[in-house]
Amino acid sequence: MITILSKIFVKNPETEAGRKAYGTLCSIVGIVLNILLFAGKYLAGVLSGSVAITADAFNNLSDAGSSFITLVGFVFAGKEPDLDHPFGHGRFEYISGFVVSMAILLMGFELLKSSIGKVIAPEPVETGIVSMVILIVSIVVKVYMAIYNRNVGKKIGSAAMAATAKDSLSDSLATSVVLIAMLVMEYTQVPIDGICGVIVSLFIFYAGVTAAKETLDPLLGLPPEKAFLDSIEDIVMAHDMIVGIHDVVVHDYGPGRRMISLHAEVPGDRDIFEIHDLIDRIEKELNEKLVCESVIHMDPIETDNEEVARMKRLVANEIIKIDEHITIHDFRMVTGDTHTNLIFDAVVPFGTKLSTKDVKQSIEVMVEGMEGNYFAVVHIDQSYI
Repeated sequence: MITILSKIFVKNPETEAGRKAYGTLCSIVGIVLNILLFAGKYLAGVLSGSVAITADAFNNLSDAGSSFITLVGFVFAGKEPDLDHPFGHGRFEYISGFVVSMAILLMGFELLKSSIGKVIAPEPVETGIVSMVILIVSIVVKVYMAIYNRNVGKKIGSAAMAATAKDSLSDSLATSVVLIAMLVMEYTQVPIDGICGVIVSLFIFYAGVTAAKETLDPLLGLPPEKAFLDSIEDIVMAHDMIVGIHDVVVHDYGPGRRMISLHAEVPGDRDIFEIHDLIDRIEKELNEKLVCESVIHMDPIETDNEEVARMKRLVANEIIKIDEHITIHDFRMVTGDTHTNLIFDAVVPFGTKLSTKDVKQSIEVMVEGMEGNYFAVVHIDQSYI
């Protein structure tokens, strides 16, 4: 159904407008289907007197509300940048996904309370063919919703859609548990309605926590994917005049709104206008191929000085003994009457056991202990990738 509707309503799926159209379409379909499931399950719950079915019905009603929130999220996320929000509104989608996860957790808590009450004081449950058919239909519909939300979420890179897919899958599992409980009570008369309600609530809690993490992480700031970093390096290093890159930072302002900044090492003896033109072209290439905004800072270095290259290799090999993950860049030498300054930046990744202060002191001591009269002028960088 989604495929057919998308062909009708989504004209340019590769564009930002097409992405918004996909999200809007799936959200509207989710609202309609969840309202229909609520009506059917509520009827089944009233007919059977099952707290698990009734709670599951209201869970679908909350899903309809969540789909509405997701719909609002896509509408706001698709707004163009403005004076107050120059980086766009893409992160609103993450916020809407987080609200969806909070709704999931709330319904899980309410279901848990009702189910515990049913465990403490069991009540008879009327099983019937109508209730079971409604539950089976609900399972099929929810599996379908999980599949299309997951596929569309991957297609347009939507955290909110991924959260909705997980919610739909957990709903189908929860309803399956309720159906099994109905069958058990039909043939054994064992009052397990409350117990199954507890199991359902645990499914819902797990889905809520997982969805919350997946939507909070982008808001707090995730490191970029390795494949994305590899693409950046491949594009920049494909140009002969670029000697190396470092200090790569990727800012994510929502799907399709990423900003890249990096330092590119270039030969210090080349014409600055020629290098500047190259940097402009690389920035344009990054923007076109990776759909992002990019800013590149030029770092001129000596490329023909063998003594500088030798000392850089020597210092790098010694620093590995401090921590194998520390790297250096922007290495240069300034020779004076009494000593030679070795000036460079050291990149310390997260997870290094030593503090940045300890790393700096260790490097300074190491350089001063080298044969010759050397002093380290070292700046500690933090890696963001």
